[in-house]
Amino acid sequence: MSTAGPAPLDDALPQHVERVLAGYLDRRRTEVLGIDPVVAAAADALAGFVLGGGKRLRPTFAWWGWRGAGGDPADPHAQGVLSAIASLELIQACALVHDDLMDASSTRRGRPTVHVEFTRMHAANGWSGPPARFGAAVAILVGDLAQVWADDMFHAAALPEGAHTRAAEPWRAMRTEVLSGQYLDVLAQASGDTAESTALTIDRFKTAAYTVERPLHLGAAIAGADPRVVAAYRRYGADIGVAFQLRDDLLGVFGDPRVTGKPAGDDLREGKRTLLVAAALQRAEQRGDRAAADVVLSALGDPDLDAASLDRARSALSELGAVQSVEQRIAALTGAALDALDSAPVAEPGRSHLFELAERATRRAW
Repeated sequence: MSTAGPAPLDDALPQHVERVLAGYLDRRRTEVLGIDPVVAAAADALAGFVLGGGKRLRPTFAWWGWRGAGGDPADPHAQGVLSAIASLELIQACALVHDDLMDASSTRRGRPTVHVEFTRMHAANGWSGPPARFGAAVAILVGDLAQVWADDMFHAAALPEGAHTRAAEPWRAMRTEVLSGQYLDVLAQASGDTAESTALTIDRFKTAAYTVERPLHLGAAIAGADPRVVAAYRRYGADIGVAFQLRDDLLGVFGDPRVTGKPAGDDLREGKRTLLVAAALQRAEQRGDRAAADVVLSALGDPDLDAASLDRARSALSELGAVQSVEQRIAALTGAALDALDSAPVAEPGRSHLFELAERATRRAW
């Protein structure tokens, strides 16, 4: 019989994050059962969403930010740090559950989205009122619950003295930034704004800030990092976070649904004003190629976009040079991020892992 204990935190961080999240969500489920057993359906939906997949990228950046700022996994507070950074997955759940509703997405990670799941529950039970309205209402509440529990989990984490005070700035800023980015995204889709600057601003605040920049900042703040490290982390995080989103934009149009967990071309169907689309339209205008622009625009926001139309849009995006332009932007951002990291006194093994994470975040396979 094996007597081996759990793997070290550095070696199996995603599994440790999952363990902490599962325990926390189970405890909170018991709490809502005391309110009314039917509320457990919402808690279970959140738990299933959080534990049903995901790369645990945000806690990973936060952990290695902490390690690069001198954090030690042998420290008595390491488990508290783990709990604090695991709460980032609940921020992510809030953003994704609401995002799926706003985008009318039917699947996430190959499974029905939360609003679809509860729409089906309503219909199956023959309840009164429109099933879709019930599904939307519950998705809003489940996302809100994720946000509330994220705050609770973060503030309850057993951190060293002064760490919560130091971490208050990135925690506060991160939540405002992601919601502001979400609003800018919704506004751009509604207004038809296809400017490259708008797309990059959305990427900066909707994705980069809460995916890489602020998690790193959070880990650094918990560790009491040198200000030079914090500044380098923020530059690295902003650039890698945008590059990560640009890779996601390419996957949203050209990706394999078996990899992405979403139907091919969903970003076009949802009308997302990405840098990929903005670059294509700008190049079409510069060339006077109205036909190519029309192909892209006709696909954008078409919920019934079929395979043939998707293929035409993909061809137009490639032939206009938009795909190459986005790839070049990803490479430039990644290079700038690594230069920023290289200039700061980031401790090993944090430095090496952050270099590796930059590669993983920006070079995901199609």
